[in-house]
Amino acid sequence: MLITSNLVKILDGIEAYDDLDFHQPLLQRLSTQSSQCVKPIRFYTPSFKKFHTEELCSSAINKWPAVSITGPECKLQCDHCKANILKPMIPATDPEMLMQVVENIIADGAEGMLLTGGSNHRNEVEYTPFLPVITKIKQQYPEFRIALHTALVDQQQARELESAGVDVAMLDIIGAQDTITQVYHLKRRVEDFEQSLAALSQTSMRVVPHIVIGLHYGHLLGEWQALEMIARYPVDALVLVVVMPQHTDPTRMFVTPQAETVGQFFLDARKVLKDTEILLGCARPPGVSKQLIDAYAIMAGLNGMAHPSEGAISLASSLGRSHRVYSSCCSIATTEAMLTREAGHATSVSRISVANIGMK
Repeated sequence: MLITSNLVKILDGIEAYDDLDFHQPLLQRLSTQSSQCVKPIRFYTPSFKKFHTEELCSSAINKWPAVSITGPECKLQCDHCKANILKPMIPATDPEMLMQVVENIIADGAEGMLLTGGSNHRNEVEYTPFLPVITKIKQQYPEFRIALHTALVDQQQARELESAGVDVAMLDIIGAQDTITQVYHLKRRVEDFEQSLAALSQTSMRVVPHIVIGLHYGHLLGEWQALEMIARYPVDALVLVVVMPQHTDPTRMFVTPQAETVGQFFLDARKVLKDTEILLGCARPPGVSKQLIDAYAIMAGLNGMAHPSEGAISLASSLGRSHRVYSSCCSIATTEAMLTREAGHATSVSRISVANIGMK
């Protein structure tokens, strides 16, 4: 109880948290983890979203833009997104346009880009016509980083992305068939997501799967199954994001996930993927929910966070966690583990089964 009391005292001492109602039973579970985790934490401010708090603001305006090869179009029209996430991205809807976009953003100071696009009806982003241009980009600008949202792929497609020079492959992992069918309107199986992850893991690309917490209309359903799938592969990092009801289909009843439920999942993920980099991505509900979620992420020992909310840096410092700020997308994951892997050393991974923590 002494550790918990110390944690409560730290939270009470941060002005940004004055009006927040932290979940006391969760704080008790987090107290041991937060007292033991003094590893540095990284904060990311990618430029595809304007960002400012009293503690931190984006300083590199054009270093890491997001580009969509379909513009704002997506055939799936999933209930949790309705393609809204694509609308603010830079469109590059044919190969020549992509090359011009990259040349323009490099001239404007970009060091890399998030490359994505809307899916077809099989949850595939049709990159094939763009692969020669991606190859050309990497040949002409070898230091330019490309983090690419793959969607579902087979072994051949994974190898083609690798050959083109993609640096980081990202993929949402869904662990519940009902979510695939009802939220994504997709005639694919849970196994298809694992097979895509397996195919990507056999390449030299950095593999950074994502889990969308609360994807099933704001409720957690297949998240622990997704975590179990990811634990079977040597991924470079895991990015966790939280569903944002403001982007969902207004005719569907999405709720904002409870911050304490999200915080418990952070703790479970940290226990399962003990030595894997776990990052909190850009997408999460705004306001008080974001502040609580961010605080739980820091206390749970996550390694990095994009666009930290007010109070997050103060909390990390109070817990003895030093920090650095990067202007890149968190999926590029400029971490010690990746630098070790680049030097040719394998990263050992210690894992615990989800079944052992009783949260399935």
